[in-house]
Amino acid sequence: MLATAAPHNADAEALLLVEADSGKVLHAENATYPWYPASVTKLMTTYVTLKAVKEGRITLDSVFTVSPTAAAEAPSKMGFRAGTQVTVDNALKMMMVKSANDMAVVLAEGVSGSIDAFSEEMNLTAQRLGMTQTHYVNPNGLPAEGQVTSARDLAILARAIIRDMPEYEYFVHIPAIRFGKRVTPNFNRLIGRYPGADGMKTGFICASGFNLVASATRDGRRLIAVVLGASSSQARAIKAIQLLDRGFSSNSLTWLQPALGTVDNLAPIDAMPPNLRDEVCGPKRKRPASDESPEDLMASEQNAGNATMSFFSGLQTPSLRPVDMLAAAPAPTEPVVVYTGPKKSGAALIAAVEADSAKPAPKPRSKKQHAATDKSAKPTASSAADTKVGTKPDGRKSVTLDPKTSVAKPAAAPKQAPRPAAGAVKPALSAAKPAADKPAADKPKAAKPAPKANTTDAKPAPESKPKS
Repeated sequence: MLATAAPHNADAEALLLVEADSGKVLHAENATYPWYPASVTKLMTTYVTLKAVKEGRITLDSVFTVSPTAAAEAPSKMGFRAGTQVTVDNALKMMMVKSANDMAVVLAEGVSGSIDAFSEEMNLTAQRLGMTQTHYVNPNGLPAEGQVTSARDLAILARAIIRDMPEYEYFVHIPAIRFGKRVTPNFNRLIGRYPGADGMKTGFICASGFNLVASATRDGRRLIAVVLGASSSQARAIKAIQLLDRGFSSNSLTWLQPALGTVDNLAPIDAMPPNLRDEVCGPKRKRPASDESPEDLMASEQNAGNATMSFFSGLQTPSLRPVDMLAAAPAPTEPVVVYTGPKKSGAALIAAVEADSAKPAPKPRSKKQHAATDKSAKPTASSAADTKVGTKPDGRKSVTLDPKTSVAKPAAAPKQAPRPAAGAVKPALSAAKPAADKPAADKPKAAKPAPKANTTDAKPAPESKPKS
């Protein structure tokens, strides 16, 4: 058994490196300490969904419908309206590449009928796989009391995906997707940059820090690296590269290393997960409100249409430092096309892509809206009391924030419409509603001045530079 020390919040981090085939532990730090999973939860969502495909309960071409619940999920998400249809295949691609929270709910409701039923199926699967420190409450990893895992359990899950779903493993290493005119690169920045990188998933909420389950293969040997609690997406990628480099370079010196056993035999620690909210999302930190990290978004814009070749060709050993490797353009690749509606091919697929291109993109959320979402979803015992979700007569979800955690502002001010027309009663009524009641995709008011630069997709403020 491996003894691990409990991390302190100031420098909390969990690291684990294992061989995919044997489960042999090559490095471990706080590997059995409980942690908030964030969006790496979607690895289990993928596993359970593909298991349903293998059992014949659904197919990759099965069509699921976006429910009001799914449409109301917080970013990252595709932003489809309730009633939109999508195939299992496309939903999986959107969820795994863009980390789309709404697609995770679509899959959960489509496979099991409800989020609760799907979460139960996730928990039963975790028990069967030996993930003794894991419990799921939702399929996307958004903050929720009781949603917990560990680096050990995530490595066990990653091995299960590789072992049990070889024919579907493509879903964990798609470099980028194209929906309409928008290209979204995989948030796992090792894909296309680190030689041999072939999976798997990133995750972020303030309480967990930046998480990453990464895998890479060289000379027929596959390693799995788990990083939990990094200070930024740059830092988690660098940590993963360092772990993988260590594993690949030490193969001939394993006899000098102390035996750490296999990942299944690591001794779990009974404790509460560390809450990194203040360290990762404190007032002095520049951070995203989802796994769409600023450096990822800036890199995707800088590299869009960039024909420059990446720094490596094939799978030779990298000669650059991890930070330089991540700064390089990814290997050129054609984004995988995703679309709404039933499965299409040929001319029908081209028409569907053109139709999706013509649809307006979902309205980006402001910094204040991002902050309100994150504050209203703390993974603590008070989270349920801080947020109240209701359903409007038209089927839309409304979210009411507790005044202690967020201050609602009127959605419309009289100064925006000094001389209303005959229908002035309408905006006056809407002004009484709190801003949080309006979904992010609502159309902007005609009198509202155009916003400045898009803080999510254009030039967000960079995070604090991680130590290389």
